[in-house]
Amino acid sequence: MSITRQDLEQDRLRNALINTPIAGSFLSEETLEASWRGALASLPPHTDGIWLFGYGSLIWNPMVLFTQRRRATLHGYHRGFYLYSNINRGTVDKPGLVLGLDRGGCCNGVAFWIPAANIETELRMLWRREMLTGAYLPRWLSIRLPATDINPPHQVRALAFVMNRHHAGYAGRLSDAIIISHLRDATGLYGPARDYLQHTLEGLLKEGLNDSYLARLWTQLQNEPR
Repeated sequence: MSITRQDLEQDRLRNALINTPIAGSFLSEETLEASWRGALASLPPHTDGIWLFGYGSLIWNPMVLFTQRRRATLHGYHRGFYLYSNINRGTVDKPGLVLGLDRGGCCNGVAFWIPAANIETELRMLWRREMLTGAYLPRWLSIRLPATDINPPHQVRALAFVMNRHHAGYAGRLSDAIIISHLRDATGLYGPARDYLQHTLEGLLKEGLNDSYLARLWTQLQNEPR
């Protein structure tokens, strides 16, 4: 299946796995709420909204309610297959890989403007989606938005989810061959790992963005015997 907004609203992933060993890796609802409320506490009072930076599945399946969608560049972090997935895009026996932001370099992606009236509802859902096992860390980072007809290029503060290097699922730097081996055959609750790569690459291309790293992996994956 593919994840939907209704899945997050009803917390279906947690409920579907509540009686399995995997449930032991989930953060409690209380911990998730304390985390997103803590992130909100760092915002200035009476803010009119927030920017959310998407670099992977958020680009092609954002689900959040937003009023603006803009290409954006994040400096100081880069996109890579740094997180083993044994739920969404793989299993415990055959883990897949999904993308994470790790230190160094830069990353092109998409920024979404979430107006103030929607912030709490949207963050609650985002935390259920991105923070269920604590594999990512929420951070407020500076991103660069391109020029528009009325504004020059400028920096804004945005919420982004970066790799938690202390998480058990952190894969570190892997060779192309090892990445391909995890993407080739792994399938989880949200579908094949190879589809995740394909959708992300296609989502970036629709935005007019190129990622040579993802394109290289996709070419290698297509040439692999199935």
